[in-house]
Amino acid sequence: MRYMMTYDWMETVRNTNQWMGATANSMASYPLFSMVPNPVFNWMSAWGEVTERTFQRMVVKPDWGIRTFTCEDGKDHLVEIKTVVERDFGDLIHINVTGRETQPRKVLLVAPMSGHYATLLRSTVKSLLVNCEVYVTDWHNARDIPVSAGKFDVEDYTLYLVEFMRELGPDTHVIAVCQPAPLTLAATAYLAELDPKAQPSTLTLIGGPVDPDATPTEVTDFGRRVTMGQLEQSMIQRVGFKYQGVGRMVYPGLLQLASFMSMNAERHSKAFSDQIHRVMRDEASDHDAHNRFYDEYLAVMDMTAEFYLSTVERVFKKREIARNAFIVDGHKVDISKITDVAVMTVEGANDDISAPGQCIAALDLCTGLADSKKANHLEPGAGHYGIFAGRSWRDNIRPLVIDFMNTNSRKGKSLRPANKNSAA
Repeated sequence: MRYMMTYDWMETVRNTNQWMGATANSMASYPLFSMVPNPVFNWMSAWGEVTERTFQRMVVKPDWGIRTFTCEDGKDHLVEIKTVVERDFGDLIHINVTGRETQPRKVLLVAPMSGHYATLLRSTVKSLLVNCEVYVTDWHNARDIPVSAGKFDVEDYTLYLVEFMRELGPDTHVIAVCQPAPLTLAATAYLAELDPKAQPSTLTLIGGPVDPDATPTEVTDFGRRVTMGQLEQSMIQRVGFKYQGVGRMVYPGLLQLASFMSMNAERHSKAFSDQIHRVMRDEASDHDAHNRFYDEYLAVMDMTAEFYLSTVERVFKKREIARNAFIVDGHKVDISKITDVAVMTVEGANDDISAPGQCIAALDLCTGLADSKKANHLEPGAGHYGIFAGRSWRDNIRPLVIDFMNTNSRKGKSLRPANKNSAA
């Protein structure tokens, strides 16, 4: 009960701030106040508008927002989100461009489950849609999953990935972004040993903590410094009475968001202050740069407690993936069994979350893989977000990944080589 009340208290604070913003905006926008030559009412209205939107977005799942896609025929084709595999804790979805020919590359984009929705990869998806059939892991918000659905930890996560890879078949190219990189590597090794015919063609790991100790960061230092008991006591709560997952133990999204914001508090404070002044000057819009970014950034989801705690303990503290000692459903995964899946790692030189060295460690673990099937890329000047969604991804990294897929596809020469248009 104590944890439920804490969860509901956080939701109450969020709801109250949203109400205060709406109230301030409504009151300060009252026509009579326009006769008062004092900017305080204009400021109050702007503050209310920004505050209401900010706290409202925290509990809203963003839409993919990809309505149409312009194809080579010059026509705008409708885009539909199709569910391929439906499970309690996450679905496999297909971002399908209707009415166009099937593209030569089938890509499974493994989205991180680290506080944000899969829609965080929207720009990544758009860039791949140019010449790929894109499938995405769409993880569910734990607060909406009934307790009767059972647990979901790192082993369950890995088995979900195994099922998704089996569903898509051996001609799939898998791209794992950030958090899922080590578990996707383990899932690939699991298939390599137990179901070789279901292995993907290529595996690209982007900015993931395969070996967190390779290059320590503030994130890895925190994982080392805090005990599991402290984490469970301070981070874990029970879902409150408002949601379907009432009673489920989770790491709440609102608590995660507080951690995200505190890491760059000064920058976020300035961003919101500047936005208030833009609203005052009538220079803001519903889809301006600030709102586009924060509508996504502020939309957070709860993680199951067992997933969060097992990630910290097994991936970061015990380094089971890095030591090649990971066990899934009673089976010890041996990463050296990967012999027929080309593996590429991508890192950002300025990545302060998964620093250079953490992801490339995957290549050292693939001792059974020929060097000709290994590749790595370190993007100069790129931070964590830039290596999968920014200019660095669009201009430099994506063309390399497409070429890597072409070179190592099981379809061989039937794939078209990447050109200026396909890499756009």
